[in-house]
Amino acid sequence: MSASQARAAVSGPGPGGLRRSWAELLEGRVRRQKLGPEGEQKVKESALRLLRSHLNLGDLVLEVEAPPGKQLCLSRWFDCDSPGAHSDLSCSLIGSALRDRAARLGVPVAVLSSQVVACGLVRVCEADAGLPPQVLLSPEQRKKLSSLFEVAENLSAQNMFSRLSFCQELWKVQNSLLLEAVWRLHVQKIVSLQELLESRADPCAVVAWLSRDLRLLCEQTEAPPPHAAVARAVLADFVQMFVLRGFQKNADVRGNVEPERMPQVAVAVLERMLASALEALAAGMQEGSPAHKAVSCWFGIFSGHMYRSIISTESPKRFFCHTLTQILTHKPVLKVSDAIQMQRDWSFARTPPLLSGLYRRLFVILSPEELVGHLQEVLETQEVNWQHMLSCVSTLVTCLPDAQQLVAGWVARLLARAFESCDLDSMVSAFLVARQAALEGPAAFPSYAAWFQATFGSTRGFHGCSRKGLVFLFKFLSDLVPFEAPRYLQVHVLHPPLVPGKYRTLLSDYVALARTRLADLKVSIENMGLYEDLSSVGDIMEPHSRAARDVEKAIVVFEHTGKIPVAVLEASIFRRSYYLSHFLPALLTPRVLPRVPDSREALVESLRRADKIPPSLYSTYRQACCTAGEKPEDAALGREVEPSCAEEPLGLLTAALQELRASVMAPTRHDALEAQMAVVSDRLCSALGLGEDSVGVEEAPVQLSIRAPELRPREQRVVDLVLTSFCQNLMAASSLSPPDRQGPWASRFVRTLCGRRLLPAVLARLCQLLRHQGPSLGASHVLGLAALAVHLGESRSALPEVCVGPSAPARGLPVPQLFDSLLPCGTRESSALCLKFCTAAISYSLCKFSSQSHDVLLSCLSPGLIKKFQFIMFRWFSEARDPPSWEDPAGPPWRPLCLPAVDWQRAALCLWKQRTLQELLKQEGFQLTYRDWLQLELEVQPEADSLSDTERQEFQQWAIHQHFLPAPSGAGGCDGDLEVACTTLVDVLMDVCQSSKNYDHSQNSDLVLGGCTGNRDIFSRLQTS
Repeated sequence: MSASQARAAVSGPGPGGLRRSWAELLEGRVRRQKLGPEGEQKVKESALRLLRSHLNLGDLVLEVEAPPGKQLCLSRWFDCDSPGAHSDLSCSLIGSALRDRAARLGVPVAVLSSQVVACGLVRVCEADAGLPPQVLLSPEQRKKLSSLFEVAENLSAQNMFSRLSFCQELWKVQNSLLLEAVWRLHVQKIVSLQELLESRADPCAVVAWLSRDLRLLCEQTEAPPPHAAVARAVLADFVQMFVLRGFQKNADVRGNVEPERMPQVAVAVLERMLASALEALAAGMQEGSPAHKAVSCWFGIFSGHMYRSIISTESPKRFFCHTLTQILTHKPVLKVSDAIQMQRDWSFARTPPLLSGLYRRLFVILSPEELVGHLQEVLETQEVNWQHMLSCVSTLVTCLPDAQQLVAGWVARLLARAFESCDLDSMVSAFLVARQAALEGPAAFPSYAAWFQATFGSTRGFHGCSRKGLVFLFKFLSDLVPFEAPRYLQVHVLHPPLVPGKYRTLLSDYVALARTRLADLKVSIENMGLYEDLSSVGDIMEPHSRAARDVEKAIVVFEHTGKIPVAVLEASIFRRSYYLSHFLPALLTPRVLPRVPDSREALVESLRRADKIPPSLYSTYRQACCTAGEKPEDAALGREVEPSCAEEPLGLLTAALQELRASVMAPTRHDALEAQMAVVSDRLCSALGLGEDSVGVEEAPVQLSIRAPELRPREQRVVDLVLTSFCQNLMAASSLSPPDRQGPWASRFVRTLCGRRLLPAVLARLCQLLRHQGPSLGASHVLGLAALAVHLGESRSALPEVCVGPSAPARGLPVPQLFDSLLPCGTRESSALCLKFCTAAISYSLCKFSSQSHDVLLSCLSPGLIKKFQFIMFRWFSEARDPPSWEDPAGPPWRPLCLPAVDWQRAALCLWKQRTLQELLKQEGFQLTYRDWLQLELEVQPEADSLSDTERQEFQQWAIHQHFLPAPSGAGGCDGDLEVACTTLVDVLMDVCQSSKNYDHSQNSDLVLGGCTGNRDIFSRLQTS
């Protein structure tokens, strides 16, 4: 009812129809006396006493909330001296209530205030308690908690709040506290976490409580968006605080001062969390389960971005070292015998991704030297979990190429110590580490066979060929026999340590023991394949399957070397049983012989001429081949057919290369890139169906026929997959960043190519593409192959030489110089391809290695490509004949080359104007000399030249009279001496004719002296001088 309605009701028409006034209505009541100041004060005091006696302080602090859209200002509630403070009763309600209650109870008001706020905090945490345990607040709880904290802040500002008493009250009800509430106390500076933890007398209870709630928090980091962000923030702050306080540099502490509890609690919590995660990982978890989420989240705290705010301190580094130590020493229950038998299951590919990911995160903040040194220290001073130690070694050599040599040095130091003092522990450690590293393939570490032979197969071996060292070595190897895998026993038997004659009985006794063990395992030394991968610990193949693979591999080696493989010759002498019973029958499988002998037939004939095939067996083979020709239906039996199972390895290789592209697109994740590259390397080996060759085969030069390069269908499919992947990865990476910011993926890719015997096939395919199919290549193919050539130059020291031509020269060519032969300049089309390739290669090199030394740049580029680039620029562009103006200060034109429509001529001119390139052209060996120009000009076929006769005449006159003839000899010129110019021309012509005869080109009349129009043109240019 409104006020007007009320007044109408009370003054309605009464008897007589008159309205009654308020005064009449109140008439007859006792008139109150007007109170003076003292009376008013008494009334206020009486009202306050009435409120205090019925006031619930816990409810009061929770009911104080800010108006919607406004900030709560509780300072007015306690500041009773401010103007107008006494005009409102509520201004002093909380303060006076707390003081009054404290006085009645006889306790300090600060203690009572702390108890009230603590009670309110607990009530907020319990307000939304559900069945599943919680550590995060609801939005309503956060709102109430914010108001409560403002009350606490104002109490503290009035010196009415005891932080110590508040902490003690909280510990009484710690099981009711939510972790987010504790975090908010710390963030809003009500009570720091250190104060809270220091106030607890029982550190073990604190550690248990924090560990339990942190595990629950890790499970909730993938909650819906509002909660997930809060959970990550809470976890990050707790971890940073624990790391900063638990691993700070030890300060000087007096002996009579009790150490702080905080560092002990911080370290204990971090250790317990890691231990529980490792135990859950060992027990096995289903992906997506709460345990898996918790472990994944906790391992994620080792990401570098978590420690940006404290990275300037040494605490994160000490924490990572401590964590690595804890992982390596966690529950060391496995014996050495267990490690010997099980280490094949601890390779990088078989290590749980969560654990290998944790290793890679720990590797980020530590250098390879620090990592290897730390592993060595832990192994020497503590009992280790062999599974964790060896899986860490696998991850180390796989993901950090710089650590591979460091691991080899570590193994060498262990062996030196072992033989120096007959230390069995060092010996065991050395063998386990070497075997584990060898499991990751030759790109990471030498194979076990190569390592064992290099370590003990010479007089420089650690055993020193002394009786003491030999007894120690063979005693150790004999003790391993009951636990060894057959592969390792085969290595020891086939590549035994070097033993002087007077100690041969030690070797004989061990060989007899190893052969007995192999016989028990039903593994025969005699039936081993020629190219057996002795480093592999996988299942051993049947002899017939092994022989078929050996034949295929021997043919490949014969194709690239032109000689009978060394492994075949050795088998014909030292392993005659396998050679006659398995290898030759597989090689001499009857088939329809081709009219032009192929590689298989050429190998058979070479073995026959070397008396390595019994005449009767060869005669039977020839008769069977003739019979196969009469029966077409059986002819296919002798043909080389790709195994049907080859499709599966190719599919796995394709999938691995696709996953690699995702790693390339994230250049900051170098660890993931190295890991995926290891998978590609393994899949590449399976796709090729090849094992590890002997060292001699690896060092043999590559035989390559430039005029007619041949590839087996299986090899071509694998190479095409690899080259296509490289080109696509380069284009994808270049779309995001220039080459110098793409990381090491390209270099690692090339090392993988060279480590699995794929190099000869890659070079043969490059010859087909560049020399024979050049005009059909697209821009992306040219860019990719040019970048590949640059990285091959970067790895030139690790690559074998290449012998080209039907009759190879006595000395082969380095791989980078091979591209000089693959890019001729004789025709318009070949010159265009050469210009594109050189422009791409030079631009990529200048951009990729811009921040490195000049020597690195020079080693990656072939001088021949640089000279051909200069030659074509001078021929095609008159602007290039003028002195460089360096008008364009921009960087190398790599980005324009990656556009869909590439203007190659514009890109070449832009590159030509680069100051860096012009400075490079002044370096010795990169200048285009008069002799170089003559050799390239004589290649040009006038009828297919891009220049007309007039343009060619103009260019040659400029080159001779204005460029080379007056130029000093130091710059590749003739010092103005016409006689020198003519003499050089004659020498070049004679060299061309001689090289033509050497490579069976003498039938080409264009190369005969005086038989080429181009030659007569150059003569006429000199005659007019």
